Amino acid sequence: MHHGVRAGALHMKTDWHQIVTAGDELAVDAPLTDKSSIICRTGMLMLASGTGAWRVRDTMNRVAAVLGVTVHVDLSLLSFECSCIEDGHCFNEVVSLPTTGVNTHRIWMMESFLKEIETYGRRFTVHEYHEMLKTVESSKPDYSPWQQGLAAACACGAFVFLLGGGPIEMACAFVGAGVGNFARSHILKQGLGQFSALTIGVALACVSYLLALLGLGQVVPGAMSHQEGYIGAMLFVIPGFPLITAGLDIAKLDMRSGIERLSYAVSIIVMATLVGWMVAECVGLAPDDFAPLGLSPLALTLLRVVMSFVGVFGFSVMFNSPVKMAAAAGLIGAVSNTLRLTLVDAPMLFPFLGLSVGMPPEAAAFIGALVSGLLASLAEIKLTYPRIALTVPSIVIMVPGLYLYRSMYYMCTFDTVNMLGWFVRAVLIVAFLPVGLGVARTLTDSRWRHTS
Repeated sequence: MHHGVRAGALHMKTDWHQIVTAGDELAVDAPLTDKSSIICRTGMLMLASGTGAWRVRDTMNRVAAVLGVTVHVDLSLLSFECSCIEDGHCFNEVVSLPTTGVNTHRIWMMESFLKEIETYGRRFTVHEYHEMLKTVESSKPDYSPWQQGLAAACACGAFVFLLGGGPIEMACAFVGAGVGNFARSHILKQGLGQFSALTIGVALACVSYLLALLGLGQVVPGAMSHQEGYIGAMLFVIPGFPLITAGLDIAKLDMRSGIERLSYAVSIIVMATLVGWMVAECVGLAPDDFAPLGLSPLALTLLRVVMSFVGVFGFSVMFNSPVKMAAAAGLIGAVSNTLRLTLVDAPMLFPFLGLSVGMPPEAAAFIGALVSGLLASLAEIKLTYPRIALTVPSIVIMVPGLYLYRSMYYMCTFDTVNMLGWFVRAVLIVAFLPVGLGVARTLTDSRWRHTS
């Protein structure tokens, strides 16, 4: 039996109440088919929220334990096969999704649902389970497309500063990212494909950056020499969640899910960078280095703290985090990302130490992710927010989108030496981010560090 959400002719919708045979019966005493519907719907909502395979499987296992069922699940990016076993009987289901995305608010709602049923689950009927799950499934996004556009504008403007850009690059990236993500969010809301939305969003972001730069050029002398910030205008498409969860899935040996998530993230990156390169070639933009800002070490560090908070807060809103959750992630990111940048630039920030070189960016990325994971563990205890809703947004800003774009740009211009250099740097940093989170999770979560 195939359950899912309709998307054209390939994904046919089945209403969950239609397959329930004993809705008014206590769920713990219901037939195996009804128990399976509860378990699979729970897994479907977690998978649709963008969380990793381990968390989806763990949630399904905990629901199954309340219902007295043994469950085996094989997960991928968009589907899973579930076998429920009870008293010598086995029931199999396949659940499929039409698309993927990220919704941290829904992950939080599912965490609350899980805590409630682990406490009172044996008292609920099958219909009561499905009503609670229906409430989660029918929840609307917290933000409209224009709010998503504003969040992307703030995040990418801050991102540009952290990459070394100045006020002109930040202002133009603000405009470009805002227009691009507004268009992308609006297109996705209409139910169109992700790659169509991504292509249009990135193209509009780059063109809007150039138009904003031309406008500033009318009033600010020399503004047209700040073209390099256009890369920042398209960084809202960085697939941070699938990149990080892919690494975590592989760390837990969920190879099918991990490889599919990684392939999806790479596809997004390749498509975005190709579109960005094509537009840049058409309008004459090039990814040059940013001019030095000339800030004192103290001013630079303080501004990095502020911009790290703004960037992480913006990305959290794009992931549909409530404002307080986004602020918590922003505070974590402000600490961990500023620490990462400080370790890399230590010789410049602390000349009295006599250091000749700073920490390698790859090692600094590992430490930054580790600190994010440890701080998120503390915040989870105090605030009850899901750990993944705090950790991933706080390190998305560490993903080297600039390096990834430059590697693709130089590949398209047949400059293989520069292409390989930027590509290797990017891959190493991306690889160390989930490693840092995995180490933090191993140190603080006994469920994670054991294989069963």
